[in-house]
Amino acid sequence: MSFDPKNMPLITLNNGQEIPQLGLGVFKLEPIATADIVTAALETGYRRIDTAAIYGNEVEVGQGIRHSSVAREDIFVTTKIWNDRQGHASTLEAVNESLERLDIDYIDMLLIHWPAPAQDKFVETWAAFEEVLKTDKVRGIGVSNFHPMHLHKLLASGGTVPALNQVELHPALQQPELRAYNSSHGIATEAWSPLARGRFHNEAIIVKIAEKHGKTPTQVIIRWHIELGNLVIPKTATASRLIENISVFDFTLDDHDMAAISTLESGFRTGPNPEEFH
Repeated sequence: MSFDPKNMPLITLNNGQEIPQLGLGVFKLEPIATADIVTAALETGYRRIDTAAIYGNEVEVGQGIRHSSVAREDIFVTTKIWNDRQGHASTLEAVNESLERLDIDYIDMLLIHWPAPAQDKFVETWAAFEEVLKTDKVRGIGVSNFHPMHLHKLLASGGTVPALNQVELHPALQQPELRAYNSSHGIATEAWSPLARGRFHNEAIIVKIAEKHGKTPTQVIIRWHIELGNLVIPKTATASRLIENISVFDFTLDDHDMAAISTLESGFRTGPNPEEFH
């Protein structure tokens, strides 16, 4: 069973790039399994893969892309540089290293992985991003885990507005203020840990909505992201779940469903607070 990529909504970013709204994340995916999952995802109908230098699987992501029957130009690839590579010269080196590991001609979206505010290097790092954006190495630049205070500092420096901001976002951490800030500045919001690592699989509210629509709890949560307009990158290490995660475009959640899910907000994080992580 596969998904027709023509049925995937595309989000137009502030730089004119079109990005599939749903993709595959590979965080914590063991390198030995990554190539096969990436290939399987592309053959299933996915057209977006999200990785990062710190994940240790960029090499295998590239292998999975090349092993598939999908043309490179039809695949949207995101990677991120890690905190210890921030700074102008180090960033330029890190971009080249990611390209070498991925073994692809260009990166569709390059992100600063964390603001790491104690280092106070993300504005300098952004300047390096703007340099590589002028080359044929990178087609779009954005940030990850940036709160409004970090974005404000970045935007105050002038220059390119990030195309997207990838942040932890799920029913327990809905981030309405951050989403509103992103939207007001033309920055797309992308959700990592969109399923909160399975936290809501047995949540009564989610289960009830799933039964109502004849869907799984996972599909309900992914659909919730779609309804909010989020970009979303659920991760799976199981090929059989690839089709489940992407089969969310044949139903919609109504206002009652969305209101019910909104009550699950608790401030719970699966990862660190960007204001404290360096």
